[in-house]
Amino acid sequence: MGWIDTAWPMVGFRMKWLGALFFYATVAAAVAPACAEETKTSDTGWQFRITPYLWFPEISGTLTYTNVVGTGASISAQADPSSYLQSLDFAGMFTAEARKNNWFVFTDYIYLHLSSHESATQSITGTGGIVQVPVNVTGSQDVVSNVWTLAGGANLVHEPAVSLDFFGGARLLNLSANLSWDFAGPTGSLAKSGNTSQTLNEWDAIVGLKGEVRFGESHWFMPYYADVGGATSNFTWQALLGVGYRFGWGDVVFVVRSLSYNFDSKDNQLDMRMTGPALGASFKF
Repeated sequence: MGWIDTAWPMVGFRMKWLGALFFYATVAAAVAPACAEETKTSDTGWQFRITPYLWFPEISGTLTYTNVVGTGASISAQADPSSYLQSLDFAGMFTAEARKNNWFVFTDYIYLHLSSHESATQSITGTGGIVQVPVNVTGSQDVVSNVWTLAGGANLVHEPAVSLDFFGGARLLNLSANLSWDFAGPTGSLAKSGNTSQTLNEWDAIVGLKGEVRFGESHWFMPYYADVGGATSNFTWQALLGVGYRFGWGDVVFVVRSLSYNFDSKDNQLDMRMTGPALGASFKF
């Protein structure tokens, strides 16, 4: 079984995504009057909250492609940080929560589609040793990821200055990656041109804490979140910390968020970390 090991450098986001962030904040403020009447608790005692958001992470890590066609060797390729994954094609993200008394359930969903039309390969290691990749290398890579968290728990602390929730649940990572290459010269047992793909579908059990710290009688507060988890072949964690402002209709929140995965199984090898700012508007009803 052959494999290609591709390092993931930081993703550079275009100005259109910065513009989208400011547009999103403007829309959130504009809809405040329309949502002001939606903040009352329902007759059943349930409280609901939905938070669409934009997240701008820098992505780094290593992905392993298994079952490479055209060779029986173990093949390693390293990405060029200056040309890899330079565009974000599409993203969609939201969080939703339902709460009654001290009990709650919540979900979080992230969709990212990233692609590059430049080479992702620098060197190859085969059965005969290291093979230098020839000059004039071309290629492309396309990555689609879905990250879905579903959990529930109970409130442990509910004071004027701080709240603390404990939760447990599961997180799904669905990742589909496609890599193609076209080398200008010999590459040992690897074909000069070819492509390969890899798909991951992994559920992980998670436990964590979340809540907020409030600053006196003001509308400002500090949200926080942390979870850890894993399965038989991997470890994952997630954390965020930020600042928010509370309106009658809901909240506007700005946070720094980090999500990490580390796989060590024979078939699925992934070491990935996404860290960056996120801006969201939380609507209560």
